[in-house]
Amino acid sequence: MALKIAVVGTGYVGLTTGACLAHLGHKVVCADIDPEKIASLRSGHIPIVEDGLTELVTQGLASGNLSFVVGSSGAVQDCEIAFLCVPTPQGDDGAADLSYVQAASEEISASLPFGAIVVNKSTVPVGSTKVVERSLQRPDISVVSNPEFLREGSAVHDFLHPDRVVIGSDNRQASLKVASVYDALSAKIIITDPASAETIKYAANAFLATKLSFINAIAAICEGVGADINDVVSGIGSDTRIGANFLQPGPGWGGSCFPKDSRALIKIAEDADYNFDLLKGVITVNNQQFDRVTEKICLAAGGSVSGKIVAVWGLTFKAGTDDLRDSPSLQIIQRLLHLGAIIQAFDPTVTSHRIGLNQEIQIAETAVKCAQNAEVLVVLTEWSEFTKIDPSVVRTVMSGRTIVDGRNLLDRSAWQEAGFTHLGIGR
Repeated sequence: MALKIAVVGTGYVGLTTGACLAHLGHKVVCADIDPEKIASLRSGHIPIVEDGLTELVTQGLASGNLSFVVGSSGAVQDCEIAFLCVPTPQGDDGAADLSYVQAASEEISASLPFGAIVVNKSTVPVGSTKVVERSLQRPDISVVSNPEFLREGSAVHDFLHPDRVVIGSDNRQASLKVASVYDALSAKIIITDPASAETIKYAANAFLATKLSFINAIAAICEGVGADINDVVSGIGSDTRIGANFLQPGPGWGGSCFPKDSRALIKIAEDADYNFDLLKGVITVNNQQFDRVTEKICLAAGGSVSGKIVAVWGLTFKAGTDDLRDSPSLQIIQRLLHLGAIIQAFDPTVTSHRIGLNQEIQIAETAVKCAQNAEVLVVLTEWSEFTKIDPSVVRTVMSGRTIVDGRNLLDRSAWQEAGFTHLGIGR
């Protein structure tokens, strides 16, 4: 059954949610406070890099199932369900800042139809449904938690093919109404209370971060004892109790979710009188990984990078997105700059300096130009196009002959045959 849905916020989560819900046949109105952004979206221009999203927005606009308006009040006035997809930035103490959630709730309160449902899609701490209820001051409105589990770069696929849909509410009928939004998907529906739904989101991201820190720690051991991390991952990942997902060693983890959510869960634990030393250790290991990769690069440059050109392939926190937030690449670059390195970088989504990029980074037009006169070449984002670059061509422009492959992405044999020393993670 098609529902009338409002989506408040058109960031990564909001825009993907709106476009996918329209694709499922619902009538969706997405709202944002930025008039220029709304005008751009109405013309079908997508401001982010996300596989398949442009096509869904274009289809939604053409079918009439998707529209964009300035201001959330206009979006919700005829809706049955309103999804809140607004930012929840981190405060100085690690807690999520709910000011945007509260402001959005207050703004839509007077415009919501009687008996509508408000859904928290944003990642919010336990108890946030009560915060929204207080901000709305509408006893006829049910507030439901429905956390997102979208990975940047594959958000559309994740939305349309979810492992599960989590819905938390004290109102059974409201839960079932929200569940009906996903009727077209063959997904497992988990209906629970709001606190459990909110905890599930944080626990999931914290556990995934734990797996990544664990495998990076094992990779460090592999380097010390002469083991191959690829074989180790194959061996332990074949155990169905463990699984192979999120056991890929790398330069560290980052992005818009894991760092923020991990610190937020530590704060939630503190407020619940629990000292979450395990998760603190996960964060510590991740910071150590940034340092370890930086040290590996320095050793590859002869012990020091001061005054030397280091070529970096990849700036975004992962492939398939243009998001630079808390990128491991930028964490390592910042350390290298502090040590006096000259950084030349290439990323297929970064053509010029923008917010989040140190002005000292020299942006190259191509991956090969990035390697010009470099002492060391470092791979920090797993863009597949890097695997298609001819090592012999890179050799003609580099001054050094060492690759630090922070993603174990490149064909080691091919680069060695071209005369390079290939240093991976855990190998």
